[in-house]
Amino acid sequence: MLSCCYFFFLTNSGASPCGPVWYGVLLLLGLRCRMNEDTGSDYITPWQLSQVVDGGGIGIVEESKHVHFTKGDFVTSFYWPWQTKVILNGSSLEKVDPQLVNGHLSYFLGAIGMPGLTSLIGIQEKGHITAGSNQTMVVSGAAGACGSLAGQIGHLMGCSRVVGICGTQEKCHLLTSELGFDAAINYKKGNVAEQLREFCPAGVDVYFDNVGGDISDTVISQMNQNSHIILCGQISQYNKDVPYPPPLPPAVEAIQKERNITRERFLVLNYKDKFESGILQLSQWFKEGKLKIKETVVNGLENMGVAFQSMMTGGNIGKQIVCISEETSL
Repeated sequence: MLSCCYFFFLTNSGASPCGPVWYGVLLLLGLRCRMNEDTGSDYITPWQLSQVVDGGGIGIVEESKHVHFTKGDFVTSFYWPWQTKVILNGSSLEKVDPQLVNGHLSYFLGAIGMPGLTSLIGIQEKGHITAGSNQTMVVSGAAGACGSLAGQIGHLMGCSRVVGICGTQEKCHLLTSELGFDAAINYKKGNVAEQLREFCPAGVDVYFDNVGGDISDTVISQMNQNSHIILCGQISQYNKDVPYPPPLPPAVEAIQKERNITRERFLVLNYKDKFESGILQLSQWFKEGKLKIKETVVNGLENMGVAFQSMMTGGNIGKQIVCISEETSL
């Protein structure tokens, strides 16, 4: 049996049917898409009527009939039911080491978990950053779970300048004062195109795209020849019936083609062979103080809906978490 401590909002063994029972932490990855009849992907399934809603989670084993898990183990799963105690098939679980996060278990659902891997591997595989080449990176959704990490990782991997785009002055201040961004743009105030020209005088070489829509069209219009888009998310398009990645307006698509800008779908689950080394790298940066981690915590399973709505309207900084219970053993 498992008891649950935290939930998260994101958008990724021969077990006996009676797996461990735990206390845990739940991560909500790609939940908005799972509210549709068709999620638009083959790796995330829609929620079913009359079934318990689930998301990613982390918890502690209370009982186990599985050979790979014992009482006191910390475990995580992509499909964790939203309830305070649950029995799961051990094949859906993965053991985690609290020392990697200095005991901050919720970090396994954020910076030292899937969002961190998405940012790191996305930049490694699609960013084409070369240290010392004076590249400029722009990050949209820059104060969110992936964006707040992507800007820092861009610097760590060699970008000379990183500019974030977000939705409040508070977030802009956080990006530049705590997370090492060189500049930040509040897209709700002023002219984004003009501010981009000011903060990116040499143009944009790498764009970590979390939002799509008008913001991304504006950034792409200022990207350099042979530059690269890391297509992480398109949150502005999730309520629309469009393919993924959504098509660009004709004028922007023409710019993309003329300047040979890469814009390929990125799916972190295609890089599972890099997960272990990626987690170790993220953990090392965190412990060395090179990677700052932000999260927004709401308490109580009954507040899941409130937390989700807040996240979808930009109320979170870093990862959005719902704390279900706090055990002294955690």
